[in-house]
Amino acid sequence: MNTQKSGRLYIIGAGFAGQALANEIKTKAIFGEVVAFLDDDPRNIGRKIEGVPVLGPIKDVARLLRMNPADEAIIAMPGASREYLKEIYGILKRAGFMRIRILPGMSQSIEGDAHLIQTRSIDPQDLLGRTPVAVNLRQSLAYLRSKRVLVTGAGGSIGSELCRQLLSGGVSRLYLFGHGENSIYQIDRELRLLQEEGVGEKTTLIPIIGDLKDRQYMDFILARLKADVIFHAAAYKHVPMMEENAVAAIENNFFGTDNLLNAVRRNEVKRFVLITTDKAVEPVSVYGASKYLCERLVLDAAAAASREGAKVSAKAPEINYMVVRFGNVLGSRGSIMPLFQKQIEKGGPVTITHPEMRRYFMTIPEACSLVLKAGGVGESGNLYILDMGDPIRIRDMAEQMIRFYGFEPEEDIKIEYIGLRPGERLDEDLWGKDETPVDTEFPRIRRVERKRPSDVKSEELLEKLDPIVHFDPDRPNQYRDTALLRDILEDAVPSLMPLRLAQRIAVNEY
Repeated sequence: MNTQKSGRLYIIGAGFAGQALANEIKTKAIFGEVVAFLDDDPRNIGRKIEGVPVLGPIKDVARLLRMNPADEAIIAMPGASREYLKEIYGILKRAGFMRIRILPGMSQSIEGDAHLIQTRSIDPQDLLGRTPVAVNLRQSLAYLRSKRVLVTGAGGSIGSELCRQLLSGGVSRLYLFGHGENSIYQIDRELRLLQEEGVGEKTTLIPIIGDLKDRQYMDFILARLKADVIFHAAAYKHVPMMEENAVAAIENNFFGTDNLLNAVRRNEVKRFVLITTDKAVEPVSVYGASKYLCERLVLDAAAAASREGAKVSAKAPEINYMVVRFGNVLGSRGSIMPLFQKQIEKGGPVTITHPEMRRYFMTIPEACSLVLKAGGVGESGNLYILDMGDPIRIRDMAEQMIRFYGFEPEEDIKIEYIGLRPGERLDEDLWGKDETPVDTEFPRIRRVERKRPSDVKSEELLEKLDPIVHFDPDRPNQYRDTALLRDILEDAVPSLMPLRLAQRIAVNEY
C-alpha cells in the first residue's frame, strides 16, 4: 500500500468496499480527504454517505473534475469485471489522474471485509485476462478452522498469496516454510501488518527457514509442528535455468517432495495438497519432468494409503493426498509480466520468444482461492485441474501491456522475437493424451481421469537417480552427472527430448 499523504481522494464505487475504505480514511486522516464517491449505479448517484456525495455516471463526472497533482483515485469494486475495470481505468487516465490505486478483487472483500492496507497501485494484471471467479473464501476454508497449516514455498508468488488468504480461514497456526530468508521475512512482516490492520482472523504466524532437500530435517520439523494440512508450493520453476541446472531441479523438486511425503507419512498429517503445473503434461523440459514425477509421487502415496487403509478397516485412508494443476499466473516472480514491465520502462524492446506462443493465464488470487477450495472438496488420490479458459497469445499480452503504460507497440516500443529457448514449447496443455478432464460440481475445478495407469515407477526412479543427487563413495563418477541424469529421465519420461534436439527445434521453428 502507498502510504504517502494524499490531497483529495476520489473513491470509485460507493458499495460496501468503498464505504469501508472511506470510513478508514476518515479515521486515519493522514491519508487525505475523501471528497466524493464516483459510481454508475443510479440508486447511489445523488446520495450522501457519511457526508460524502456520490457523483455519477463516472464517465460524465470525470470529465468535469479539475485534478491537482496530489489527487488520487481508489477503485473499490472488488466484484467488477475485467472489461469494466479497463473502461474505468481509461476514463480516470483521460480525466488526468496520475495516481490510481485499486482494491484487488479478493473474495474476502466481496464478503464484507475491505481495508486500506489491501489497496495497491493498479497494474496490468488487474486488467488483462478474464474476470476471476468469485469464491466464497470463508466458506471454502471452513475445513481449515482451528487447524495447523503449513505452506511450503511461503515466500513465493503462489505460497505468499495462499498465506494471505489463509488469514481468513481461522487456522490456529500458519507455518511459513521456505529456504529464502528474505522472502520468508517479507511475507511474515506483511501478514503481521495485515493482522494489525484488521484483515482476517486471529492466527499465530510461525516463520520457518528450512530446506526440503534435507530429509532428516523435514522429519524433525514436522514431528514438532504437528501440522494438520500441508500446501506444497515450493519448487524451482524457471524453465531455461533448470535446463542449465538439471540435477538441482530434480534434487529440489523430486527428491524434496519425496522427503516431505516421507515426513508426512511419519507425522500424522491429515491432508496434503501438491501444487503443480501444466508443464508437467507430457513434459519436454527438466522442470516439467520434475513436476510430473512429483505428481506421480503424491498419487502413488495416495494409492498406498488407500491399500493400507483397506487392510486396517473399511474407513477412508487417514491421510488425504491430492494434486492441483494449473498454468501460468499473472505477475508471478520470474514470469513475463514483470520482465515486460522492466523492458517497457527502459524504452524497449519487449522480447518475445515466438510470435505464436500461447499460454494459459490466471490471476494469482484466483488460482490460490481455487487451490484452497479444491483442498477442501477434493478426494484423496485425485488430480484436479483449474479451468483457465482459453490460452492467450503472448504477443497480444505484450501489446496490451505497452498500451497500459501509454505507448503504442512498434511505434513507441519495439517487439523483438528471440526464438524458443531450451525446454520451451509453443503451447502448453492442461491435460495429456492419456488424461480426460471431468467436470465437478465446483466452478472451474475439474477432475482428471487417466485412460491407463502411468508407467513411471517413482520409487525405482529415485533409487536410480540417488547417486547423481547424493554423493555415493561406491559410485563417485555418477555424482552430478547431468548426461546420465538426462538418460535416466528420458527413459522414464519419453516426452522429454534430449537437450540438443530441443535446441535444434527451437531454432528451426523460429
